[in-house]
Amino acid sequence: MTILIDHPEFEEVGNKGPVDENELVLDGGFAVPAAETKPDLGFVAPPTNSFGHTFRDYHVESERQKGVEEFYRTNHINQTVDFVKRMREEYGRLNKVEMSIWECCELLNEFVDESDPDLDEPQIEHLLQTAEAIRKDYPDEDWLHLTGLIHDLGKVLLHPAFGELPQWAVVGDTFPVGCAFDESIIHHKYFQENPDYKNPVYNTKYGIYTEGCGLDNVLMSWGHDDYMYLVAKENKTTLPSAGLFIIRYHSFYALHRADAYKHLMNAEDIENLKWLTIFNKYDLYSKSKVRIDVEKVKPYYLSLIKKVNSHSK
Repeated sequence: MTILIDHPEFEEVGNKGPVDENELVLDGGFAVPAAETKPDLGFVAPPTNSFGHTFRDYHVESERQKGVEEFYRTNHINQTVDFVKRMREEYGRLNKVEMSIWECCELLNEFVDESDPDLDEPQIEHLLQTAEAIRKDYPDEDWLHLTGLIHDLGKVLLHPAFGELPQWAVVGDTFPVGCAFDESIIHHKYFQENPDYKNPVYNTKYGIYTEGCGLDNVLMSWGHDDYMYLVAKENKTTLPSAGLFIIRYHSFYALHRADAYKHLMNAEDIENLKWLTIFNKYDLYSKSKVRIDVEKVKPYYLSLIKKVNSHSK
């Protein structure tokens, strides 16, 4: 499969000039208003998700939660080293379908993420909720807007044209395979039925990896994140490394919520994690019943894609 990811000349992530003393300055030069000193600035996370529950609450009793738990049972049993290697080899060829970014966004209108306890809207709604929330707070960060728009496009794997993979092989929290499954991973108990769980080659802290080897060298459970990462790399995207990091690891909650697997990170990963932490606020907490008027915002994103096209020529 090929998704046409074009090649904008994004500005280097760097110093943005004078920064207010009440802002948190990250090493990349991205200033984030401190909530305790500027509570009225920027995106404010709602207290509840679209179902009226707290975000990422996998224990609240509901019919949707039962489905979510069953999803993770199947996911945790089947995501093995052999499975991931097989999927990466097959889908890394990018020989399924060729379509534009916006065409992929519209294709996702057909799907609802069964692993998500916070949202039951079509996926294009989530893409635009994320991108629009980022755009509002950081209007000059084109690369971050684009990352917000495309970060979930790999979910096209659910479509028949892309193989119609089952949801457990496309969505949900991601995690490394080839080493021990950290207990912070949601519904960890189901890993006991995974063939790798008792394999001495894979069930230690480091498994087949070494300290500081870098997450780029780590096999992640297969899904839309890793697929979109492969698509972007193969299309030679000029997104900064932070953009690629966000795409591949935005569902890696064991890392950016529980600080697990940091022993595998290198210096570049540590720097990029700061950007992922920023992005995660918009990715997670922008999910709500507040609908996005797709036709109203579409011209902006088409202009951004057009800008990308002009830079790639």
